Amino acid sequence: MVNQPLIELSDCNRIPQLGLGVWQANPVEARTAVRHALEVGYRHVDTASIYGNEEGVGAGIRDAALPRSEIFITTKVWNADQGYEKSLRAIDESLGRLKMDYVDLLLIHWPAPDKGLFLETWQALIEARMTGKTRSIGVSNFTEGQLDELIGSSGVKPVLNQIELHPFFSQGAMTHAHVQLGVKTESWSPLDQGEALSNTVIQQIAAKHNRTAAQVIIKWHLDQGLIAIPKSVTPSRISENIRVFDFELPPEDLHLINELNQYRRLGPDPETFS
Repeated sequence: MVNQPLIELSDCNRIPQLGLGVWQANPVEARTAVRHALEVGYRHVDTASIYGNEEGVGAGIRDAALPRSEIFITTKVWNADQGYEKSLRAIDESLGRLKMDYVDLLLIHWPAPDKGLFLETWQALIEARMTGKTRSIGVSNFTEGQLDELIGSSGVKPVLNQIELHPFFSQGAMTHAHVQLGVKTESWSPLDQGEALSNTVIQQIAAKHNRTAAQVIIKWHLDQGLIAIPKSVTPSRISENIRVFDFELPPEDLHLINELNQYRRLGPDPETFS
């Protein structure tokens, strides 16, 4: 078992700081990747209904034959399922595909502001937590203004906001806002979908520490207190990505990576995407 930090959330539940992302993995790939990840020490898997692989994720977890209580599972309510009743149905459908009684974290995948339904959807997540279908609730891709609206209208704070965050889009303003709100930051696409691996600065830092570029970037996330979910279906890379808890990046290396920020977003704009 890899000895990795657990991040305490505002509801006192704890999440492993490093997880496995399975975006774009088909169900067969997800099953194999999840089983391997759990065998090499991961205890955190992030999926979503829109990924179409919840069945594979659930099968991979069962294949690993670990106690359910040792594994932290996240899934998400997709845009088309927003609204109170539709979200409640979507949550039950996700649990059915996973073959689980509950998930550890349930997120609203995108705010989809044009739909005007994320407040209703949040009430469905609150209900799911009350009925034991999830232990924690949060959001993904929300802006600071959307977080303020959500919290102000419900009085219930998301435990985390999962946002695009990588060396070329380091999201300083959002991470600062999260600290002020007591909301944890989780990085999706933490390796910039692989683009950051070829950066000269990162490669030089990796060579200095006799590490891979991916390990250096993941360590940059973790050293900032971020939760990261690098995606891979390749066993060697899954194993590589978790071998990051036995070295340190000095402040000068962290500074060099911080200087790479280009405010370059890979994904959609949360203010307009529906």
